[in-house]
Amino acid sequence: MAKHIKIFDTTLRDGEQSPGCSMNLQEKIELAKQLERLRVDVIEAGFAIASPGDFVSVKTVAQNVKNCRIASLARALPEDIDRAYEAVKYAEAPRIHTFIATSDIHMKYKLKASKEEVLQRAVEMVKYAKKYCGDVEFSAEDASRSEIEFLYQIFEAVIKVGATVINIPDTVGYTTPDEFFKLIHNIKNNVPNIDKAEISVHCHNDLGLGVANTLAAAKAGATQLECTINGIGERAGNAALEEIVMALNTRKDEYGMFTNIETTELYPSSRLVSKLTGMKIQHNKAIVGDNAFAHESGIHQHGMLAHQSTYEIMTPESVGLTNNKLVLGKHSGRHAFEERLISLGYHLSKEELNKAFQEFKVLADKKKVIYDKDIEALVLDKAVMTKEFYKLNQFVINSGNTITPTGIVRLLKENEEIEEVATGHGPVDAVFKAIDKIVGNGFTLEDYALQSVTEGEDAQGEALVKIKLGNDIYNGRGVSTDVVEASIKAYINAINKMLNELEWHEE
Repeated sequence: MAKHIKIFDTTLRDGEQSPGCSMNLQEKIELAKQLERLRVDVIEAGFAIASPGDFVSVKTVAQNVKNCRIASLARALPEDIDRAYEAVKYAEAPRIHTFIATSDIHMKYKLKASKEEVLQRAVEMVKYAKKYCGDVEFSAEDASRSEIEFLYQIFEAVIKVGATVINIPDTVGYTTPDEFFKLIHNIKNNVPNIDKAEISVHCHNDLGLGVANTLAAAKAGATQLECTINGIGERAGNAALEEIVMALNTRKDEYGMFTNIETTELYPSSRLVSKLTGMKIQHNKAIVGDNAFAHESGIHQHGMLAHQSTYEIMTPESVGLTNNKLVLGKHSGRHAFEERLISLGYHLSKEELNKAFQEFKVLADKKKVIYDKDIEALVLDKAVMTKEFYKLNQFVINSGNTITPTGIVRLLKENEEIEEVATGHGPVDAVFKAIDKIVGNGFTLEDYALQSVTEGEDAQGEALVKIKLGNDIYNGRGVSTDVVEASIKAYINAINKMLNELEWHEE
């Protein structure tokens, strides 16, 4: 009989810790709702004590998501656990996830504590969390480099005082599949009360083995797998949710396991995370990369024409990917547009749909051929709206290889028109400097990238911008058939996100 495997998504917590992957509150809520559509079992919404912003985002996710368990991370400290509960108590099914390091290297150099002290603190804090919440997960940080007898001891002790889930992380991505299988197998067979708790694993990808280690753990008896969309996370990232899920789904004969995941939402989830964080997906990325279902060599194409299963072990449709084909034109109606969005996995409110349809009509006048990816880019551009302190009114550029590039930009701030002119090394540099004059240059441009959304001479350009203020990085995105306009939109989008965050902190 197939075994049910729970999926614990930590994109909003561990994933957001990736450098440059921070999201604002609106973006986190949008992603949480998508994770709900994806039907993950647990959403780790954040680390509530990390900052006031983290607390608000965990609390807001808990208030808005009804069909997933909501967890907040907490160190094994009373103040962390207090804060975590204050945030997750609004959830239909709250969880406190507390942790402490158990490896000799972490205990000696980070905690400066003995095994006895760590054991005592773990037990006391699980008991402390239990008074708030019936569902308490305990993690032994750096478990894969910990003394196994100590793991037996600490897991038995925390289960005795009420831990409902024990998590065995490969925190630094050090272990191998065979080694991790043995570790989980030994814990399952040497902790006397292990049947009273669920076994979870959390694998990092430093050696490129995050997914392989996670699947090995599932074979050994783990029933909750912790992962992130696109595998984002600290350093080399976490085990990728989409790879784990489709491995279990495609190889039922090997694993005999199933998840609750709605696999057709994998591709939309992947694209949303990429757009919100500014983290591009490599073209050959398993499951969700642009080349995952592309076949160029003659041998492969011949086989595919003969029978799809010759070179595809799963269908593109099974992960929510549709063919990149002409779908709509400028004469298409609102109903057809809405139907196409639903088939692509996007669920918009009436207001969002109206705005997206208006933008579609504008785009349809500019492009002869509109592809699914054009519509996807348009929707993602409108999916997460922030307060617009500045809007683009118009711009003019004068550029060439024999003159100094000059940009004139006019922005709207409320009802006021503000115009500036600047020169630069190129047209984009010039318009960015003109915008800096209007806004005030207290931030720095960290990264700028431009790519084509689809093929063709009239393809939309997608600009991605990262700006930095202090230690905070803000992502901006803009799409247009004019690459300079796309760049300006992305820059203003990042600036508006920054100003929203500053306004929130002032309040």
